[in-house]
Amino acid sequence: MSANKRRAEILEILNGNPVSASTLAVRFGVSRQVIVSDIALLRASGHRVISTPKGYVIDIMQEKKEGILKVIMCRHLNEGLEEELFTIVDNGATVIDVIVEHSVYGQIQLNLNLSSRYDCEEFLKNLRESNSSPLAGLTDGVHFHTILCPDEECYERIIADLKKQGILTEEKI
Repeated sequence: MSANKRRAEILEILNGNPVSASTLAVRFGVSRQVIVSDIALLRASGHRVISTPKGYVIDIMQEKKEGILKVIMCRHLNEGLEEELFTIVDNGATVIDVIVEHSVYGQIQLNLNLSSRYDCEEFLKNLRESNSSPLAGLTDGVHFHTILCPDEECYERIIADLKKQGILTEEKI
């Protein structure tokens, strides 16, 4: 198979759920590094391929999904992470990313694309198994999430629930 044909097939595969570079490498009979290079070339040619904790996927923002995008500001210790993510997805929204404003590095943004309790559980499991800390640990727990809500009612439910939990913050950083 030619490299161009492989990249075209990679794009088709990534149009659904996230897929790891290792899985793609096995599928195409190439090394993981070849896939990483393919992804870089696809990005360079204008395709919005993003990395998530579960693998590569076409950027959800590029897909014309119905709904509204909102950015919320949260603050919690590590113990509040599960409650925060479950609250958002259980109310019907997708957690697109996490953003922190670091005093030295500036804005740091990571794609999450979590849309179900299962997605959240897998993310939390990967975080624990890798002995990693949440990004918000860099900023005393203050962070932002871009969320995709199907409608304004969903957004309002999330805001109300996060306020009750003491997770949503309106303080300025």
